[in-house]
Amino acid sequence: MPEGNPTMPALDLPPDPVATVTGAASGIGLAAAIRLAGLGCRVCLADLGEDRLARAAAAVAAAVPGAGVMTRATDVSRPEEVERLEAAVRDRFGGTDILMNNAGIQPGSAIPGDLETWRRVLEVNLWGIIHGCRAFLPGMLARGRPGRIVNTGSKQGITTPPGDPAYNVAKAGVKAFTEALAHELRSTEGARIGAHLLIPGFVFTPLTAKGRAEKPAAAWTPEQTVDFMLDRLAAGDFYILCPDNDVPRALDEKRILWAAGDIVENRPALSRWHPDHAEAFRAFVAGEG
Repeated sequence: MPEGNPTMPALDLPPDPVATVTGAASGIGLAAAIRLAGLGCRVCLADLGEDRLARAAAAVAAAVPGAGVMTRATDVSRPEEVERLEAAVRDRFGGTDILMNNAGIQPGSAIPGDLETWRRVLEVNLWGIIHGCRAFLPGMLARGRPGRIVNTGSKQGITTPPGDPAYNVAKAGVKAFTEALAHELRSTEGARIGAHLLIPGFVFTPLTAKGRAEKPAAAWTPEQTVDFMLDRLAAGDFYILCPDNDVPRALDEKRILWAAGDIVENRPALSRWHPDHAEAFRAFVAGEG
């Protein structure tokens, strides 16, 4: 997929739409803010760090001259700050039509590891999304306009690979929460808001760079990821399962099906990484047997 898709999909946006993006100072969040501004949205960039936000706002303005842009320093783990973010967007732009709960951290974790790390990962990656939906959804519904809520999840919240349990737990919670949100919205009379779960592949961002200055060949850029997201939003997908340059969708599907099969087949937890099941998993992926 090219790094930038000049053909923007139709998202059934209302007139003069407004988008609020958390984690918007870099990576997927900044790419999303730029693309949404290009679709005619006025955008609010929320993140930590006034300097980072100022640079991000300048990047949006440079990419989309004349775009309506505001910034708001926000710690999404604190519900009162998210509520103040919603009020600030409402005061400036009249409300929000597209909410992208994208803020996240990944410092690494271990089960007997630092408790404060666990707490912070869950507060930002899971509670930040819950706070965002609780703060913004009433106003979005009251506007009576078509809108979208996109919550950034992870494949690690579905297949839960070993190595970073706090992150996996948080992202598994995001999946469950967003599924419940989508069901509630489609069951609410008069609601014109859709919920979607963004499931990125390997994306080269400050979160994943880990000291690398150049994008690995296997990774997508944030722009590629956002272009894919917008295309699938236009198609109405709930699960926006992104490939990358190394893992195609077919392999993701096999990994997800195998993970679900651990329960159905009563295999050991995380059997994909269990030495007694390594050959069976290899054969499953290869379509053998």
